[in-house]
Amino acid sequence: IGQGIEFDYCCCHAAFAMEDLGIESIMVNCNPETVSTDYDTSDRLYFEPLTIEHVFEIIHVEQSAGELAGVIVQFGGQTPLKLAGPLFKEQVPILGTSPESIDLAEDREQFAALLDKLNIQQAPSRTARSVEEAEVKANEIGYPVMLRPSFVLGGRAMEIARNDEDLRKFAAEALKVSGDASLFIDRYLADAIEVDVDAICDGKTVHVAGIMEHIEEAGVHSGDSACALPPFTLSADLQKRLGEQAAQLAMALNVRGLINIQFAVKDNEIYVLEANPRASRTVPFVAKAVGAPIAGIAAKVMAGEALSGFDLSNARPRRIAIKEAVFPFARFPGVDPQLGPEMRSTGEVMGWDDDFGMAFLKSQLGGGVRLPDEGTVFISVRDSDKKGAEEAARGLAQLGFTLLATSGTADHLESKGIPVKRVNKVLEGQPHIVDAMINGEVQLVFNTTEGAASLSDSASIRRTAVARKIPYFTTLAASLAAVKAIASMKSQEISVRALQSA
Repeated sequence: IGQGIEFDYCCCHAAFAMEDLGIESIMVNCNPETVSTDYDTSDRLYFEPLTIEHVFEIIHVEQSAGELAGVIVQFGGQTPLKLAGPLFKEQVPILGTSPESIDLAEDREQFAALLDKLNIQQAPSRTARSVEEAEVKANEIGYPVMLRPSFVLGGRAMEIARNDEDLRKFAAEALKVSGDASLFIDRYLADAIEVDVDAICDGKTVHVAGIMEHIEEAGVHSGDSACALPPFTLSADLQKRLGEQAAQLAMALNVRGLINIQFAVKDNEIYVLEANPRASRTVPFVAKAVGAPIAGIAAKVMAGEALSGFDLSNARPRRIAIKEAVFPFARFPGVDPQLGPEMRSTGEVMGWDDDFGMAFLKSQLGGGVRLPDEGTVFISVRDSDKKGAEEAARGLAQLGFTLLATSGTADHLESKGIPVKRVNKVLEGQPHIVDAMINGEVQLVFNTTEGAASLSDSASIRRTAVARKIPYFTTLAASLAAVKAIASMKSQEISVRALQSA
């Protein structure tokens, strides 16, 4: 798949924006499944691969026919973004954010230095260029650590390493795929809330388009995580601070157009994870949730228009919008559907309502997940989630569900006075949890794990859930959201509202 639908949306809006400004638009795209390759989207379409040779030839041909105002590389995701440097070297004008700024944000070492200068917090980090160096640096920071290669697509080869053995295994692969053979290692902020901020900057002012709170914790790729706009647990003060830091970064990086910044919030402290001075895959979602053509406005800003010329006073979230990722696991038998830092989703849907539970329910329905309104729920959670799992278990018991749990989780829930039936883990022998799932005795699965041993131990549970179409959640936050959704489903009718009148 050459390009995600979210970036296709941005490219189309950029072409329409150029038409508004009376500028001829030329689209280069090699994916036949997109709207941007429709004959009436742009003035001219080149159906060619996105390599520097092909793009440079196209520019050469077009320059002979008239003046080239510039090239937009920031709207098609990571692949065209990598062309910015080579095109710039050949004196091709790049519209919007300059290649130096793109490099500054992508090069994790330079970016860490910029954050220090701005006095913005980040998780302790180091850069390594070999497996041996990575091991030394990881021990300096302290495990668990996140390994992030530079200049990669969709979080490719990003991994969480919990010990030296993990690190050696993952670092070699990560160094292989890294665009500049370097590896960024930072402390993994366990149980932090991840937040995505999209903003538009014209060099003088910054408009924060949307602050999205992820429902999965930091460490799950942002393309795979469900998220809510407006945020559902962050205080107004925290949201204000997030907006201020996003604006500071956009100005420091000399952004012209869109920027996406990922933050982690832990114990009321804000840490910057990364910044991408380009359109992110959340732009279409934000545009719909706030009712403003964010991508089109950003394209006009890149072409030289001032932000002050657009009325963004009403561009605010009008209800609770939830974005949920859609996964292809059912098409790949035997794949473990556990979420992590490498992106695995192939699409997304949006649920919209006045009530968080109902919005989450709609997002699940849109993604093909039908939550049960009665039956048995299997709960097996890691130690750090046991306290949080009480709330989910109590809520489900009150809604009339039967609870099933493995020994550790069952002991904890019983000690809190929550009634629960016990079931064997797979390794404890039959009849075990997978048998119960195959026999149709389980209608919903909450399963969170950590550590390599328990991950592989519980993989058969998650695989069976996918194969049997049993709704399953692999993070505590998503499990709690599912309980709210079931409560909303049982207490009210699902309502439908037209997007235009919303």
